[in-house]
Amino acid sequence: MTDEHDKLLPIANVGRIMKQILPPSAKISKEAKETMQECASEFICFVTGEASDRCHKENRKTVNGDDICWALSSLGFDHYSEAMLRYLHKLREFERQRANQSNYKASSSTEEKDEATSSAASAPSFDFEILERGGRSSPKP
Repeated sequence: MTDEHDKLLPIANVGRIMKQILPPSAKISKEAKETMQECASEFICFVTGEASDRCHKENRKTVNGDDICWALSSLGFDHYSEAMLRYLHKLREFERQRANQSNYKASSSTEEKDEATSSAASAPSFDFEILERGGRSSPKP
């Protein structure tokens, strides 16, 4: 039998995320953290279940990011789906660039390896923005 707490997000992580949006002087009760923990965990299970059903119908065993985006959209969370798709595309582009740099380094001679190391230091960063209340956004590395 699985313990109920094993199905929940870690409470410390939930609290940390909650604190990011609130003013520094704000206090968050244990009850508020636990409520948010249960809601966020349930939301993740809801979306993941929808994505998993789709994969099962298509005889696939692995749920991927596109399945999660589809599930968000099909459940009426289009605004989340659009944001997740943008993030997913940026993530894949970043991984492609990193793989290309790794392949370049592996195929280079000793002299070229020194050059590749210096170019890897100037690799593009993977930036995204976190939207805050009031429509403000702040870039995060």
